[in-house]
Amino acid sequence: MKFSILQMDIVPGDPEANRIKVKELIQKEVEENNPDTIILPEMWTTAYTLPELDEYADVDGEPTIPFIKGLARQHEVNIVAGSIANKKEGGIYNSAYVIDSNGEEVYNYDKVHLVPMLKEEKFLAGGQKPAEVFELDGLKMGLIICYDLRFPELIRSLALEGAQVLIIVAEWPLARRDHWRTLQMARAIENQMYVCSSNRIGSYDDVDFAGTSMVINPWGDVLAEGTVDKEESLSLELDLEKVKSVRKDVPIFTSRVPHLYKKEL
Repeated sequence: MKFSILQMDIVPGDPEANRIKVKELIQKEVEENNPDTIILPEMWTTAYTLPELDEYADVDGEPTIPFIKGLARQHEVNIVAGSIANKKEGGIYNSAYVIDSNGEEVYNYDKVHLVPMLKEEKFLAGGQKPAEVFELDGLKMGLIICYDLRFPELIRSLALEGAQVLIIVAEWPLARRDHWRTLQMARAIENQMYVCSSNRIGSYDDVDFAGTSMVINPWGDVLAEGTVDKEESLSLELDLEKVKSVRKDVPIFTSRVPHLYKKEL
């Protein structure tokens, strides 16, 4: 499967401007690289305008998800639609969506880990369901959002359920760029899966963002990496046989002894 990762800046508090921008970026990406799947970053409709999200958030995925479904059908491409601020019963959630090339919703996930450094709990509700494995064109994948990357137990559960690719959508800050890179490589190595990440660039509210979107193979090799300050795309065909060969050569999953691991640490 050929993936294209869109690394972009975001207009704070202007969902319509960002939808227009994404429409143009997807059109260009399809024309230039003809990917099977396109990945967008976290909170790309609003940016992290937390105090104003009640005004700017979608309501039950409207109008952004119908918009993405239309683009997926038009271009016959799968779209991992990053995440959006999404108002629904119980509060405003950081919700990620996956739409297939027929314009059908395959999967959605509400970010479960809220960032205490940003006081997200004052503005957002945490997801109440665990991340699950989903399929696109027969490929098993997992999807997490930004701060989730710091919780290896979440990603290991996806690997145990057969995920071959982990997708990360993020607004990760430049101040912790080294963590961003290192944690992604660690998750790829320890779970013997591909990691594909889309992170934003630019600045908002005195925070600079790291960019550095990445594609990492199951051996931990960085196959593609974005810059810290440029809007760009990373386009790459993934060799899924690499997942099988690495898991065969270093059989960590058959070496596990889970009955000796403490739970709920």
